[in-house]
Amino acid sequence: MQKYLPFLHWLRNYNKQDFLKDIIAGLMVGIVLIPQGMAYAMIAGLPPVYGLYAALFPLLVYVFLGTSRQLAIGPVAMDSLLVAAGLGTLAITSLDNYIAMAIFLAFLVGAIQFILGISRMGFLVGFLSKPVITGFTSAAAFIIIFSQLKHLLGANIAKSSKFHQLVLNAYEKLGEINIYDFAIGLGGILIIVALKKWSRKIPPILLVVVLGILAVYFLNLESYGVKIVGEVPKGLPSFKMPDISIENILNIWPIALTLALIGYLEAISIGKALEEKAGKETIDANQELIALGSSNMVGSFFQAYPVTASFSRSAINGETGVKTNLGALFSVLLVVLTLLFLTPLFYYLPNAVLASIIMVSVFNLIDFSYPKSLWENRKDEFLVLLLTFLVTLFVGIPQGILLGVLFSLLLMVYRTSNPHFAVLGNIKNSDYYKNINRFGDEVVVRDDLLIVRFDSQLYFGNAAYFKKQLYKHIDEKGSTLKAVILNAEAITYIDSSATQMLTMVIDEIHKKGLQFYIAGAIGPTRDIIFSSGIIDALHKEYLFVKTKEAIAYYDDPSSVSVLLGKVAHQNRVKPNEF
Repeated sequence: MQKYLPFLHWLRNYNKQDFLKDIIAGLMVGIVLIPQGMAYAMIAGLPPVYGLYAALFPLLVYVFLGTSRQLAIGPVAMDSLLVAAGLGTLAITSLDNYIAMAIFLAFLVGAIQFILGISRMGFLVGFLSKPVITGFTSAAAFIIIFSQLKHLLGANIAKSSKFHQLVLNAYEKLGEINIYDFAIGLGGILIIVALKKWSRKIPPILLVVVLGILAVYFLNLESYGVKIVGEVPKGLPSFKMPDISIENILNIWPIALTLALIGYLEAISIGKALEEKAGKETIDANQELIALGSSNMVGSFFQAYPVTASFSRSAINGETGVKTNLGALFSVLLVVLTLLFLTPLFYYLPNAVLASIIMVSVFNLIDFSYPKSLWENRKDEFLVLLLTFLVTLFVGIPQGILLGVLFSLLLMVYRTSNPHFAVLGNIKNSDYYKNINRFGDEVVVRDDLLIVRFDSQLYFGNAAYFKKQLYKHIDEKGSTLKAVILNAEAITYIDSSATQMLTMVIDEIHKKGLQFYIAGAIGPTRDIIFSSGIIDALHKEYLFVKTKEAIAYYDDPSSVSVLLGKVAHQNRVKPNEF
């Protein structure tokens, strides 16, 4: 049962001290969650109350199924933007239809995550490399920030998921700026930034919400054109089946798949970072997929849109010392109280305040140090990051993710098809054989021997490159060359195409009157050498455990024990059991 219900792990040893810590952490997260949820719903193009709906049942499900003790699940800026970008491409005619599609999207995202989880497919998220994620999140952060200009400036600026279009739309409406909205929004930004820097005891988001409401109410700012949230529906969300249909699935499955993978990656990366701080590992990657999927599916039956882990709220959990997932229960209770009794208080909440909360929260998603590090040390990966950033910024959010993954895969293919090929020499007065280009005068190079190392698996994509490099170095040696030794320590696999190539190369080298040796092959590679027929061209006596043994055998065949001769006989094992 503990495998399927992870909460049973921590429930066994739960005590009073844990309970007190969880109450404090849960209430602190709830205080931030309420205004954040309303703000993020606005990013998604939904009425603010749907941010509160998304902070109820998904959190409750995660309490029982989640494996991280610190993660705070709920609506987040990134997923909200993806919802807006994905649904914005559809021809949706009314707000009610838009809400219905957002709720169905949560169900589909959850179903994909759940299926991936029970299929043990958590490894798929590994295809989203850090340069891709950094480029995507940084670009998305800019889009989110500029999408809030309409609320910050109090102007009717058209929506867009493209950065340049948002800038142009904002420029066209500069003459319509409401100075009161702008003053409220700018004041909110300054207060949040200042309090985060100077004091952590006062929750800055709660403070700007309270100040904003009081300012509008007592100064009658609504009469000056200040946009406010208005009436927030009172009461808990009712049970309602999502609008499940084949047509809807076909329309939104690409954005659902993107949301499923991005949401999972956010949860895993945040959870792992918090675990490192706490010094205790509890996260099970595939169970997290099941937990997130279940949270989104159950939430969709209660009018929630897609959710995942929040970095800012999870950080609050960590800082306040939350002990178990039960902390989320107290966050939920605070949201329930708000929906039942406190929604009238939010009537006068300015949209500009919510915009200021979003802008400050999302700015932290922009990573400046990592691109700088890549520029200095990994320019090829910097290019992947930059391309992902630019495509996301100027073409579209889904396109940025998909092309970013494609760029990463192309880079991986390029690297594996042009891997490091080294010529080795003996380090003076040692048994080590190292790259002659790295060790200079310390290396002894023999004219009659060519020792090479190929730092990759051998497969169809790099077989021609291997052959070209090997023949190039053979030609450079000239007539003095008598033997070639392949150090195969780094070759982890040889596919059928490379097997055929290597067999032909060995035959051609033999025809030149040269001998060919293989040294250092690991067990799986040796198995392939035997099963594929390479050994028939090589001959058993020319396969060695170490490079120095191959050289010793070349110098004097009677001086060493070869892998398949004396050693195999003494240990009474088959060749492929080494």
